[in-house]
Amino acid sequence: MKVLVVNCGSSSIKYQVFDMTDESVLAKGLVDRVGIPGTVLKHEPTGKDEVVIKKDLPDHTEGMKLVLEVLVNPEYGVIQNMEEIGAVGHRVVHGGEQFADSTVIDDKVKQVIRECFDIAPLHNPPNLMGIEACQELMPNVPHVAVFDTAFHQSMAPENFMYALPYDVYEKYKVRRYGFHGTSHFYVSHRAAEMLGKPFEECKIITLHLGNGASMAAIKNGRVIDTSMGFTPLEGLVMGTRCGDIDPAIVFYLMEKLNMNADEANSYFNKKSGMLGLSGVSNDLRDVIDAAASGNKRAQLALDVYHTRVKGYIGNYVAQLNGCDCLVFTAGVGENGIDTREAICRDLDYLGIKLDPVKNKVRGKDVDVATDDSKVRIFVIPTNEELVIARDTKRMSGK
Repeated sequence: MKVLVVNCGSSSIKYQVFDMTDESVLAKGLVDRVGIPGTVLKHEPTGKDEVVIKKDLPDHTEGMKLVLEVLVNPEYGVIQNMEEIGAVGHRVVHGGEQFADSTVIDDKVKQVIRECFDIAPLHNPPNLMGIEACQELMPNVPHVAVFDTAFHQSMAPENFMYALPYDVYEKYKVRRYGFHGTSHFYVSHRAAEMLGKPFEECKIITLHLGNGASMAAIKNGRVIDTSMGFTPLEGLVMGTRCGDIDPAIVFYLMEKLNMNADEANSYFNKKSGMLGLSGVSNDLRDVIDAAASGNKRAQLALDVYHTRVKGYIGNYVAQLNGCDCLVFTAGVGENGIDTREAICRDLDYLGIKLDPVKNKVRGKDVDVATDDSKVRIFVIPTNEELVIARDTKRMSGK
């Protein structure tokens, strides 16, 4: 069985084709600038040269048409015809409380995705556009929604509720949802394999550190807590997101800077975080380089970033009543040698000891803890697309 995995952004389409007989990737690609002049498709068939096609595409339906044409192209395609695709898996950021697992998409599922537009305005609308475009072009195969929020639905009320009047939860479902669920799912299960223990017997802290960043505490196969909340703004310091702040700051700065609600939303989501603190960049690599050159604001940004992560580690070790392993993943987690070392420094009281020699590694499944560390420290490259492909195969019944 072959599965097409689709991840639609507001102006992009990412895709991969898996052969599920051995879970190999046949091709992957990206259509960028959908609906914007200068659309580019980059197609990477496994074992062949990359193909770049420049063609303006007005919408996601036209973008998907081009993707499907590329996949069956005699020269650089990877399938003979579209009948080889047994199911399509779609990444959907927000599934609200309704979905604790992936699901075959029907009209009811699409309605729930629409109902989450208000709380995931940047992600759910393009996710739904991609679903409807694929359904139009491929009406005879199962389409499966895999939700970023689903893995975190095992949290208990004491962890997902906010101390607000209870009726805002009842009426508007204001609560912690958590995100990056497919990544936390994949690396935590892989960590259990590396520990040699059943997943249901492990205490794991996962650190998905990229431009967006979140952590999760996982105990006995269930998410106990996670750092992102009602939206992806809460929690760690991120590339352009502020993470945890005193909520009164929002109202104070709205008045001082004469911002309306939309402007304030943009300020805290797009102008804050590492970019706002450092004044250098939202890219941690640039901030590290600037700090090494003596930029004090860049160093301050790094110190704040590392301290926030350390605080969540301490919180989660307490909630888990111990920890078997930390797991670093995503762009920064997998490749940030200095970042991992800074985060793990002075955590030896918690049994966390990083080996600086073993830590000199990027993008590999590896244990970088010292031999005598009570807590293992894993670097595990995430594979969200494979999670989506596996769930799509499972839910489609093929």
